[in-house]
Amino acid sequence: MSIKTNKKLKTNKSEGIKKPSENSYARSSISDGNLEIIEKKNIDNKSVSFKLKEDGNSNEEIVTKLIDILYLENDLCDEDLAYLIDNINEDGKKYLFEHSKKLRDKYYGNKVYLRGLIEFTNYCKRECKYCGINVFNKKANRYRLTKEEIIKSCLLGEKLGYNTFVLQGGEDPHYTDEMYVDIVKSIKSLIPGCAVTLSIGEKSYETYKLLKEAGVDRFLLRHETTNEDLYRWLHPLSEFSTRKKCLEDLKSLGYQTGAGFMVGLPWYRTKDYVKDLRFIKNLEPEMVGIGPYITHKDTQMNHYESGDLDTTILMLALVRMLLPKVLLPATTALGTIDYDGREAGLNVGCNVIMPNLSPEDHRDDYSLYNDKKSSGSESAQALKLIKDQLKDFGYVCDMARGDSKMLTVGKKR
Repeated sequence: MSIKTNKKLKTNKSEGIKKPSENSYARSSISDGNLEIIEKKNIDNKSVSFKLKEDGNSNEEIVTKLIDILYLENDLCDEDLAYLIDNINEDGKKYLFEHSKKLRDKYYGNKVYLRGLIEFTNYCKRECKYCGINVFNKKANRYRLTKEEIIKSCLLGEKLGYNTFVLQGGEDPHYTDEMYVDIVKSIKSLIPGCAVTLSIGEKSYETYKLLKEAGVDRFLLRHETTNEDLYRWLHPLSEFSTRKKCLEDLKSLGYQTGAGFMVGLPWYRTKDYVKDLRFIKNLEPEMVGIGPYITHKDTQMNHYESGDLDTTILMLALVRMLLPKVLLPATTALGTIDYDGREAGLNVGCNVIMPNLSPEDHRDDYSLYNDKKSSGSESAQALKLIKDQLKDFGYVCDMARGDSKMLTVGKKR
């Protein structure tokens, strides 16, 4: 497989980031049989692909063997992950997807968990170049939901059968720690036994601790990319080390933690994807959110191509193989980039979708990227359509809390 490289459509200027040379990436040193340019001392001694290549095996045979090992051991060395990504063909992908789906079924069956998503603010202090609600976008129609509006959305979801509520918003200074604590405690009091997930960005350890003590169960915080130079280019006022520290804090406090990355970022190569996969494997988050980068017309990155579905579902399948018990959403972005994207995600191992419970008059305002698809389920009829669609795909809708199987034995599932 050849990973699609995201290139600018209007200019070739790199805008301050050093564009890596092709030879610095795994795909250039492994693809097309050019193994002789790799010195053996630079190959991990656990590399199966290098040994199999030396023994005269074909690319197809090596890929099949790597998938078998990944299925059984849930890990490969970085060189073998790179080889798999670069050399997998359509038959290999079919074989991989069968195995990633089999692992999902082993731990979760054919259940797909539904979470009620409430996008409660599109104000954000962050400078993320790709995001349609970044602080510099003066065209965004800003809004905030009150505590009462947030509670109303949750209670509507409860009537429909939801038991997990995901409160997502920009990093909005309007909402203080005390306000978040009040909102979370109110939801927990009014809907006993429900799970509350926050996705509100980078906070201090003390804030994360306070929110956990208030009753927050889960926290979503994508790491976005482990390429530190690219991270800084995407977030000129931020550092990857800060994001990494936040994820470590969340894990240490006992949150069900969600990490993840974007597929199809500018200048991305196989080496970058391997680093993202290794980061996730080492972090062992309970949830992983992966979706394609999608351009937004009102950002500095409106002249870049969006990511593609094929690479995205390949990464989803690899995450499922590396972390078989993880909760893996079929994201809104998947359904946005391709009509059948969400089904494709489910068929390679995803098991979560998040229909939108936000007030309908603000859904279009939470515009992170162009043509964002909204899976509204604010009515019983709309929810029935979602359930019927899942049934047609061969899945069963599950609206329970749906805790991650990666939790230690003895915790509530």
